Amino acid sequence: WGGEEARPTLADVQEQYLPSVLAQESVTPYIAMLNGEPIGYAQSYVALGSGDGRWEEETDPGVRGIDQLLANASQLGKGLGTKLVRALVELLFNDPEVTKIQTDPSPSNLRAIRCYEKAGFERQGTVTTPYGPAVYMVQTRQ
Repeated sequence: WGGEEARPTLADVQEQYLPSVLAQESVTPYIAMLNGEPIGYAQSYVALGSGDGRWEEETDPGVRGIDQLLANASQLGKGLGTKLVRALVELLFNDPEVTKIQTDPSPSNLRAIRCYEKAGFERQGTVTTPYGPAVYMVQTRQ
């Protein structure tokens, strides 16, 4: 994601992602909750064949991609993003077929990069995506 400057509204997220989530079996949406209130959105997807010019060289059907965001800027910097990512990673690795989890934040989104690092992801380098350059980060099954 593009960082705080590019923070979408809930309506933006629904407009952009809901049609593809409903149309594709390979995308799994999640709503992050805190004390019974929704605080964010996350999604996981099968990287192989995900389309849109992404992960075209991927050959392993066990690789999952993830994206996430917190809805309220006032909740940033409190560790909630890291907890969300750790919970999502744990959930995904409960599936024995999942071999690796990857994500690709914008190089300018230092907050997201640090969040993923704290959640156990390692930087692999910079990749080119349909949305521009991204930091390719992975976590493999241990």
